[in-house]
Amino acid sequence: MTAVTELADEVLALLHDEDPLAASLLGFQEYDHRLPDLSAQAALARKARAEDIARRAAAPPGGLDGQDAVTRAVVVQQAHALAARVDAGLVEHTVAFTLTAPAGALLHSLPLVRPRGDDAERAYLARLAAIPGYLADAAQRHCAGIAAGRVPLAYLGRAAVSALDRYLAVPDRDPLREPVLSGARAAERDRVLADVVRPAFARYRDVIDTEVVPRGRPPEKPGLCWLPDGQVVYAALSRAHTTTERTPDDLHRTGLELIEGLADEYVEVGSRAFGARTVGEVHDRLRTDPAMRWRGPQEVLAVARDAVERAERAAPGWFRRVPAGRCAVEPVPDSEAPRVTAYYVRPALDGSRPGTYFANTYRAEERDRFTAEAVAFHEAVPGHHFQLALAQEVRGLPALRRLAGITAHVEGWALCAERLAEEMGLYSDDIARLGLLAEDSARAARLVVDTGLHARGWSRQRAVDFLRTHTLLSEVDIQTEADRYIEWPGQALSYMVGRLKIQRLRSLAEHELGSGFDLGAFHDLVLTNGPLPMTALAELVENWVHGTRAPDPRPV
Repeated sequence: MTAVTELADEVLALLHDEDPLAASLLGFQEYDHRLPDLSAQAALARKARAEDIARRAAAPPGGLDGQDAVTRAVVVQQAHALAARVDAGLVEHTVAFTLTAPAGALLHSLPLVRPRGDDAERAYLARLAAIPGYLADAAQRHCAGIAAGRVPLAYLGRAAVSALDRYLAVPDRDPLREPVLSGARAAERDRVLADVVRPAFARYRDVIDTEVVPRGRPPEKPGLCWLPDGQVVYAALSRAHTTTERTPDDLHRTGLELIEGLADEYVEVGSRAFGARTVGEVHDRLRTDPAMRWRGPQEVLAVARDAVERAERAAPGWFRRVPAGRCAVEPVPDSEAPRVTAYYVRPALDGSRPGTYFANTYRAEERDRFTAEAVAFHEAVPGHHFQLALAQEVRGLPALRRLAGITAHVEGWALCAERLAEEMGLYSDDIARLGLLAEDSARAARLVVDTGLHARGWSRQRAVDFLRTHTLLSEVDIQTEADRYIEWPGQALSYMVGRLKIQRLRSLAEHELGSGFDLGAFHDLVLTNGPLPMTALAELVENWVHGTRAPDPRPV
C-alpha cells in the first residue's frame, strides 16, 4: 500500500463518518448502527481532518506517476469538497428536498437498508433509536441558521411540514418498516417506531412549523446570494460539483448558448415526427398532445424496463466491459415520489441490493412520456449503472477511487449516455429523440437557473418562468426542479459541465488517433478508472492518446 493509497482510505473513512447511511448502502457494515452526526462541532472536526489530508496529499514525498497520481487528485478533490460542504452549512436551511434535507434524506435512505443476520437487525434497531438525537441536532442547526440569518424559504418549510404530516398520518405504511426483520425484532421495531421515532418526527415537525416557517425567506429571495457569505459559498460549491474553475457568469452564458443551439435539431426531428416547421410548433405539440402523457403507472415501468433491456443487449458492441449485475427498475417509493423526479441507487458491495433505477410513477398521467427513454439511458444503461456498478467491480484501485461521488464525472457521463444511446440506435422513434432534446434543454437550463438563483438573485417565480419557456418539463417537474436547485445549490451545474468535457476529450482522442481510435477502449478508460475530477480525467485521456496511460485496473 502506497502513502497516497493510505490517504485515500483516510478520506473514504471521513466520508463514511460524514454519511454512515451512504456507507451502509454500499455494504460497509461497520457503520450500520450509526446515523450522520449533524452537530456543528462534528462538522468542524471533519473539516479540520479533511484539510489536513489535503495538505498531506498535496506534497507527498517524492514524485508520483501512474495511478498514484490520479489517486492523489481524487483525494485532494474529495477533501476540498467535504470542507466546502461544511462551510456551506446547508443543513441549517435545507428542509424539504428529499435527497438533502435531514428528515427527507433519512426517510429516503433507511428503507433501502437490507439487514442480514442478527447483528444487522440489532444495528437497524440502534439506528431507529438514534433518530430522536439526529432530528434534535437538525432542529438545533435550523435554529442556529435562523440566528445567523440563514433560513430556508417559508414556502419550503411549509412543504416540509406537509410531508411530515403525511408521514405521521399513516403509521401502517411507515417506510421505516420496509427493511425485513425477524419476528421478535420486527415487533421491537414497531414498538420503537411508535414510541420513539414518530414522536421525534412530530417534535421536529413542530420546530419547523413554529420556529422556521415564521422566519423563512420569501420566494423572491431563494438563492444563496441572499444569505450571509452566499456568493462565496456558491462559488465553492460550484467548484466542488464541477471540479473546474468556471465562474457562474461563464456557466450562465453557456447555458443560454446551448439552449439556442438546440433549435435546429428540434426542427429537424420535429419535422420528421409530425411535420413541425418551427421550435414553437414542436414545443406546442409535445406540451399539448394528450398522447405525450402516460396512461398510468404500469406503462411508465414497462417502457423503462424495455429501454434498459434494449440497451443491455446492444452494449457489448460499444463497451469492452459491462457490469456483472443487471440494473433493476422499480417505482419511486410513494413516501418520496412527490418531491423527486427519477434516480439511480448503485448496488451494495455485498450483493444485498442490485443497482436500481427508480422511475417516478407519481401522478403519471401528468408526466411526459417522450423523455422516458432518454431518462432510462441516463439513470440506468449505459448511464449511471454502467459507470457506478462497473467501477465497484474493478480491482487494483483504492476503494475511494471506485466509490467517490464526483458529480461532474458521474452526471457528465450519464448525460453523455443519452447522446451515446442515439449513436447506438437505441431510441425507438423520433418522439423519443425529441425526448433526448428535451432532456438536453433541461440540463442546459440548469446552468442558467442554478446560477440565476444563487449568483444573480433570481426569484423562484423567475426560475419557474424560465423553465416553462425554455424546457419541456411538465408543470409538476418544473415545481420539483425549482425547489431542488434552491436546496441543492451547484449540483445542477455538474451535468452539462461534465458532459461537455467528456465530449471534448472524445473529440480530442478521435482527432489525435484517427483510424486508430477505439470507442470501446475510450469508454473503458472513462468508466474503469472510477469517478475523477475533470482535470484528472483530461490528463488520463491525454496520456492514453500519447501512449502513456496509467496501468489498467483489473476487473473482478
